[in-house]
Amino acid sequence: MNKVIITVVGKDTVGIIAKICTYLADHRMNILDISQTIVQGYFNMMMIVDMQSVEKPFSEIADDLEELGKGIGVVVKCQREEIFDSMHRISGGF
Repeated sequence: MNKVIITVVGKDTVGIIAKICTYLADHRMNILDISQTIVQGYFNMMMIVDMQSVEKPFSEIADDLEELGKGIGVVVKCQREEIFDSMHRISGGF
């Protein structure tokens, strides 16, 4: 499986989830897990997505999602699962 982590953060507005999920569906990306919350008017969403059936290169998908986010006033980041895990691993050697 080819998993990526997608995060979406910004001021809450109508249609954020719909627009992001429509893009994913149009590009044959399957949402495996999703969490979203709104805190004092700020939207935060994290998704784990399977890109196994995607025909576009990862870099194009990441750029597309970033541009889509700009268009709706949020920041969208897309990272490969292994990179995300490496960046967020907690070291036990303190």
